[in-house]
Order: sequence, then structure tokens, then C-alpha cells
Amino acid sequence: MYLVTGAGGQLGRALTEEFSADGVVALTRGDWDVELPLPVGLEQPDVVLHAAAWTNVDGAEDDPQGAAAANVGGTANVAALGAPLVYYSSDYVFDGRKGEPYVESDGPNPESAYGRTKLHGEAAAGERAWIVRSSWLFGPTGSNFVRTMLRLGEKRDEVAVVDDQRGSPTYVGHLAVATRQILLLPHGVYHVAAEGDATWADFAEAIFEEAGLGTRVRRITTAELARPAPRPAYSVLRSEKGAPMLPHWRHGLRETIAAIRAGALSE
Repeated sequence: MYLVTGAGGQLGRALTEEFSADGVVALTRGDWDVELPLPVGLEQPDVVLHAAAWTNVDGAEDDPQGAAAANVGGTANVAALGAPLVYYSSDYVFDGRKGEPYVESDGPNPESAYGRTKLHGEAAAGERAWIVRSSWLFGPTGSNFVRTMLRLGEKRDEVAVVDDQRGSPTYVGHLAVATRQILLLPHGVYHVAAEGDATWADFAEAIFEEAGLGTRVRRITTAELARPAPRPAYSVLRSEKGAPMLPHWRHGLRETIAAIRAGALSE
């Protein structure tokens, strides 16, 4: 039996769908806020797919203790179940100065409160864990860049988007499928992100193109955007350890837009 934490989020939903035929207990935050002790009577699963997390990068700068309670303390609570777990981490554990793809042996150096909590969460996951670092997650549900751009693109002729941060936008459906392959590998750290890379501005232009919107992208700098949390300028992830290779991010983008347009998935 698989236990999915954070089952109401975009990754949690994708994992629940992918593993549904194998027996899944899908717990939303309402079912179990992982910052709190284990629910009474919860059966020990065979594997935990730990998707619950604090993901508000700028909010973590304002409330680092809150982010740590979710990403570090929450992960420790999940690990206390005693089952092997998959912990989904982030490209934000790196400072972005390498200038070429990060591999598993590269030393982390997070510059944001969010990145630090995700790195400390990796340690809290324990020794019986698969640490899956991914990046720029998106899908047809939840809060993500694709959905935000589609909403803005329907209302505006032009959108200002950062053009000096580069990463690999990753479709949660592809990451969920790859999780099956990760479970066949030894415990450890793995980088699992989409093929290809882009800046946020590149990504926005592709979103408008795939959606058939004429919205223009005005390319700006990170400094112009002036967000509270620092972001890595370059955080493309690649694996040197035989982690699953995901399809190009454009394929995931097409699937996401098709699902949104079909209205097949609710909020």
C-alpha cells in the first residue's frame, strides 16, 4: 500500500492517479497536517510518497519557521511512520552559480529560506529514503506558473516575465510515472527533471503559443521583479546516477493545456 501525503496538491494528485491501481491511501492536509503527530490508527504503508510541503518560496522568507515546520518537521513526522519514503526536493537547494547542469554529486548551497528547508528536509527523510530533486513543477491543477500565465494571458495583451533564471519546467504527471522507476533504485539522491531547459520568459511564450493566445512577453530581469526570496539563476538538473529521463517539458505543457481546456480536472 502506498501512502501519499499532500494529496490535494498538484504533485500529490498526480501520484495518487499514477498509483491508484496499486492501492493508495491519499491524505490531504485536511486528513493529516504533517506538522502534527501521526494520526491515530494510521496503518503503516509499504512506501510513503511524501508530496506535502511548504512551496511558497517568498512566503518562506517572511516565515522561515513556518516553512521549516512543514518541510523539515513535517518530513521527520512522516519518516516516523517507519516506512521507506520518497521525499520530493527542489532545485532551489543550489545557488545557481555553476552555469551548467547540476548533478547529484554537486554540493548544495541554498540561498533562500525555502531552499534551506528543502535541504534540511532531505536529511530529515532518513536513510531509507529516495530524495528526488526536481524543478519548476506544473500540472493542470493547483497553483503553478502555467495556470497563472493562462489566466493572465486571457486578460492582458502583454505580460512581464523574468528572463535571467533558467531551469527545466517539469510536468507532475511525468514525475509521478518516473517515481515507479525510482523505487527500483537504491535509496539516495536523484535528479529527475524534464528534458530541455528554458527561462521563465521562454516558458511563458511557449504557454501562450500552445494555448493559441496572442499575448506578448516582455522580458525583464530578476532585479526588476524584486521578489523577497533569491532564486538560482541557473538550476537545470541532470542525473549522473541513472535516474529516469523525463520527456521534454513541451510534451508535458501540451498535456497540461489539453487537460485544462478539456475541463476534466477540478481545482
